[in-house]
Amino acid sequence: MAERLITPNTVTQNIVLNGYGKAGKFDQMEKVLSGMLESRTCKPDVWTMNTILSVFGNKGQIDMMERWYEKFRNFGIDPETRTFNILIGAYGKKRMYDKMSSVMEYMRRLQFPWTTSTYNNVIEAFAEVGDAKNMEYTFNQMRAEEMRADTKTFCCLINGYANAGLFHKVISSVQSAGKFEIPENTSFCNAVISACAKAKDLIEMERVFKRVKDKQCQPNSTTYSIIVEAYRAEGMNDKMYDLEQEKQEMMADDNESD
Repeated sequence: MAERLITPNTVTQNIVLNGYGKAGKFDQMEKVLSGMLESRTCKPDVWTMNTILSVFGNKGQIDMMERWYEKFRNFGIDPETRTFNILIGAYGKKRMYDKMSSVMEYMRRLQFPWTTSTYNNVIEAFAEVGDAKNMEYTFNQMRAEEMRADTKTFCCLINGYANAGLFHKVISSVQSAGKFEIPENTSFCNAVISACAKAKDLIEMERVFKRVKDKQCQPNSTTYSIIVEAYRAEGMNDKMYDLEQEKQEMMADDNESD
């Protein structure tokens, strides 16, 4: 851009930062960021802050995330609701529940609203470890505040109940999703298929998989991986082979359509 005398702005640099972050090129990312901090015309903003925190949060690099949070605050950038949701999500994935709770309390104190994403991050944290009690408590609190659940909410609930071995509650969650007219996308179907696999109910798993395809809800590589692993655990090599063939055909069709 410099060669063509095009001056990058904050929006452009935020996109570049996000790209470097996703590619794991942290040296380049920090180089761009340092340039922004020193620039008079291309100052970092809250989007810059969110991008950097999200990169380190997703990588599980909590120390770096916290360090950059302090740097941005010292630079005079105020966080927004999404900033706090990023922190909550990162702490939740690392099972740092005290810090997760502290951020939520801080949001309340500053009168930042808890959003669907806020609740989803907390529900997901408890779901991953099969802590059905705290997961349900959070979901009930979400409903009490009349916060609308979305597809991710129910994906997390289904996953959490499956991890806890409460498969009857998986069924009731699927029924509730239908009652609330929650869109059943590929992620939702994968959560149900995974729950069936964990319950070793391969007949139901196959039925759900068939329904996914009948509804023209496109299976993805995760869908196939879940089912293949379920077949492998039961020594069903023929079914594994057939499914691998189907997966290859699907990928070939996708490449042709591209």
